[in-house]
Amino acid sequence: MAETIDEISIKYEEDGKLIVEQLDKEVLSKGAWTTIIFKFRQWDNKKDDYGPEKFTIRRYRKLKGEYKQQTKFNISSKDQAEKIVAALQKWI
Repeated sequence: MAETIDEISIKYEEDGKLIVEQLDKEVLSKGAWTTIIFKFRQWDNKKDDYGPEKFTIRRYRKLKGEYKQQTKFNISSKDQAEKIVAALQKWI
């Protein structure tokens, strides 16, 4: 588990192979409850390559000095991301 926000990552390795490649992250809010949006790619065994870029928003709660994931929302495609951005721009 991560003790600082900088240590939080969604990078995931299995049997020495990088399954989830974290491309970028932006901290949306800090504190006891922290929200981070990540840009990532996931390994696709069928293609023997990484799939398209995806995005995920995750909330972490700091308990006993460690950040633990509480919730997540996966944005499955660039198209879905663009629709979320468009909706937010319309409302703000």
